[in-house]
Amino acid sequence: MRLASWGLAAGSALAMLATMSLFAPTAAAKADGDFIVTAAPVYRPLAELRGAERFPKGAQLLLVRDGKAEPLVAGFADSADASVSFDGKRVLFAGKKAAADPWQIYELTLANGSVRKVMETQSDAERPLYLPGGRMVWAQRTQDGFQLQSAEDGHPPKVPFLNPTAGPGVLPLTPMRANAFPAEVIADGRILFESGFPLGEGRMPELYLVYADGSGVEAYRCDHGRARWGGSQLASGDLIFTHGSTLARFTSALAHETPVAAPRAEYAGGIAETASGQWLLSARKAGEAHYQIDQWKPGAASLQTVLKERGEDLVQPTLTAARVPPRRFPSDLHPWNYANLLALDSRLSLAGNLKQAPAAVRLETQDANGHVEVNGTAPVAPDGSFYVSVPPDRPIRFLLLDQKGEVIRREHGWFWVRAGEQRACVGCHTGPALSPENRVPEILQRSTTPFDLTGTSLHAAVQHGSPGGTSR
Repeated sequence: MRLASWGLAAGSALAMLATMSLFAPTAAAKADGDFIVTAAPVYRPLAELRGAERFPKGAQLLLVRDGKAEPLVAGFADSADASVSFDGKRVLFAGKKAAADPWQIYELTLANGSVRKVMETQSDAERPLYLPGGRMVWAQRTQDGFQLQSAEDGHPPKVPFLNPTAGPGVLPLTPMRANAFPAEVIADGRILFESGFPLGEGRMPELYLVYADGSGVEAYRCDHGRARWGGSQLASGDLIFTHGSTLARFTSALAHETPVAAPRAEYAGGIAETASGQWLLSARKAGEAHYQIDQWKPGAASLQTVLKERGEDLVQPTLTAARVPPRRFPSDLHPWNYANLLALDSRLSLAGNLKQAPAAVRLETQDANGHVEVNGTAPVAPDGSFYVSVPPDRPIRFLLLDQKGEVIRREHGWFWVRAGEQRACVGCHTGPALSPENRVPEILQRSTTPFDLTGTSLHAAVQHGSPGGTSR
C-alpha cells in the first residue's frame, strides 16, 4: 500500500458533462442545492458489514446541478462514495478504472475536472472521508474484513498536525476481526462508523465512534436492541440514522434514541441537510423497486421526489457546498507499548448492578487467528474498582470473577485501546447517562501502579502518567 502521486485525468471530466446524457431524470421538485449521488443498478444495504459488495453490478457518480443529472467523472468503469471537501472544492471518491480492478481512492477538483489517485492498495479501498488537518479515513478490505485506516489526503495542512500519533503514513484504526465501515466525521472530530453488535463478533448493525488516532472507541449510545446504520450529523449536532423502514435520532440531551416522524418508506441512510434545513434522503417508497432521492422538510406529511432513474438505485446524496470543518483532535497518547484502564465501580451495569464486588477481573485477548487467550487476572477492590495495564492494538474483553474464580459477568463483545492510551469507565457498560461519584477509587488508595495484564515484562520499565487518564 502506498500514497499515490499527483496525476491528471486525460481531459476535463466536467467538460465532458455537456456531451454525456446517459441519465434523464423524471420530472421532479428542484433540490435545495447541488449535490452528488451514487447511481447503481443494484444497491445492497449493509453488504459492507458482511464483507460483501454493495454495488455488485457497478455504480456511477452523478452530479445533480439545477435539477439535471450528469456523470461526475469520465474514464472510470465504476465510481461511488463521494465525499466533498470542507471548502467545497474537491471530491474524494472510490473508483475503478476497469471493472475487474479493486476499488481505489481518487480525488476530483470540481473547478476543472482534474482527477488524481490518492491511495493505491492491493485490495478494495472504499468510502473515503476527509478528516480535518490534511488527513482522510476509509474502509480497507483486509483478511479480517473491512477495517478503518487513515492517511494524508495529499494536501499539506496549513497548520501543524495536532495528532503526531496519526501520521505520517497509513494508520490502522480498528484492530479487530470484524467489519468496520465509516459513515461520517462528526463535528467533534471523531469518526462515526458501522459495525456489528456486540462489537467484534455480533451481526446486528450498530453505530460506534472512534478518535482520529484510533483511541476512545465506544458505542454512540448504549440502548442497543435494534439495527441502526447510515448515520449523518445535522447542524444542530443531532445524529440521524435509519432502521430501514424508519428514521431515528440521537440528541445530546438524551441517552437513548428517539423516533423521527418521517413519511413511510424504506430509507437507505445517509442524509444531506441543505442550507434551508431540508433533508435529501435516499428512499424507496411502497411498490417501488429502487431507491430515489427525495427532499423532505422535517414535519411535512410527504416526501418530494428530486431525482428518480429508471432501473437505478440512487443513494449517498452529498451536497457540493462548503461546510464547517470538524474540530481537529489533539492526540493524548503516550509513547508506551501498553495502555492503562481504570474501572471506577465494576458492580454497576446496564444489565443490573451486582450486590457484591467481584473478587477479580480476568482479561481475555485474541491472537492473530482469532483464538481466545487469557492474559491473567487482577484484584478488584471492595468498591468495585480495578486498575490494569493491557496489551494495545488488539481485541480485549473483561470477565468478572467471584472468590471461587467463577465468572459472574462477562463482556460479550470486544474492544481495543491504543498504545499509550489511558481510559476510565464508570462501570461495566453503564452507558453515558451515569456520572462517576466524586471519590478516590479504593484501588488507587492501595497503589497508583496498574496491575500488569499485558502478558509481557513491560513493567520492568517505569510507568508514568496520571492514573485513569482521560475519561471518554
